[in-house]
Amino acid sequence: MPIYLDYNATTPHDPEVIAAMQPYLKKYFGNPSSSHWYGVQSREAVENARRQVASLLNCQPEEIVFTSGGTESNNYAIKGVASAYCNKGNHIITTRIEHPAVIEVCKFLEQNGFEVTYLPVDRFGMVQVSDVKKAIRPETILITIMQANNEVGTIQPIKQILRIAKKSGIIMHTDASQSVGKIQTNVNLFGVDLLSIAGHKLYAPKGIGAIYIKQGLRLAKFIHGAAHEQDRRAGTENVLGIVGLGKACEIAERDLEKNILHMKEMRDRMYNGLKDKLKDIRLNGHPEKRLPNTLSLSFRSVDVTELLSEIKDYIAVSAGAACHSGKTEISHVLKAMGVPIEYAKSTIRFSTGKMTTEKR
Repeated sequence: MPIYLDYNATTPHDPEVIAAMQPYLKKYFGNPSSSHWYGVQSREAVENARRQVASLLNCQPEEIVFTSGGTESNNYAIKGVASAYCNKGNHIITTRIEHPAVIEVCKFLEQNGFEVTYLPVDRFGMVQVSDVKKAIRPETILITIMQANNEVGTIQPIKQILRIAKKSGIIMHTDASQSVGKIQTNVNLFGVDLLSIAGHKLYAPKGIGAIYIKQGLRLAKFIHGAAHEQDRRAGTENVLGIVGLGKACEIAERDLEKNILHMKEMRDRMYNGLKDKLKDIRLNGHPEKRLPNTLSLSFRSVDVTELLSEIKDYIAVSAGAACHSGKTEISHVLKAMGVPIEYAKSTIRFSTGKMTTEKR
């Protein structure tokens, strides 16, 4: 099997996560809304997982709502605020390097009476706090900026941006799908109002995620039906996935510092090895303020499609972001960063994980 270095696309299931989920494939199959013994077991599992997610984020369990993944969490945050606070204003601030799960939502809202400012970034993929301040209007109701970029790994100055947002009474959302379990995501530390999580970036299953909603924040209901998830998201809970996400968050909190050091060591080992042997390599993203596992490299004037074809039996990586791997155009992130075309069109994203070793 090829060496797996595409952890930003998705992660393998942690063995502890698999073990935690197994009883809910066999014995505990009840509907969490049922009042009998089978339902109670499932309900207790869901609430235990909620506590595990809340512990990782350092928030209250009732501030966690389970979703189908990071995309739904982002949709809920942005559309929920837009719907609930449209009487206060119709302006949203984001950046040009957000994941499509944010940018496409903003574009949708632009077709429905909202105005969106897409902020530029510098050559490292970093948004300038001064640009955020300049973009604020009296009608601004939401700032949505990712904690760390999925393609180049640059970590944004969320704490400083939040201070500006709070002074103006603006709600702040961050997409932390790529950062949870890789860097600190303590919501009390930087005080965001909304935060998105994707389970499959965290060694949990695909199809499960969560959103942190600060207590007291009014958010329009996202899915209508019965009163599941504190009457915020209707639909019978995905107990199996929720249990997996909860366990993954427990492990992430327990092993965070160890995993950060390990992923960074593996990432830097790869970078130094390639840099020593090859010429015309460009590192994309901030050299220091970057996810510990992410390495975006451009190989000047190399046909990236041909390169990926040559190495596919040996190593699993992505050209840009995996979500866009079927397309050949230059990544919107690299465009926003001003990466020269001869490098931008020849970019590969390597991403290490806690299971990466020196041999594999």
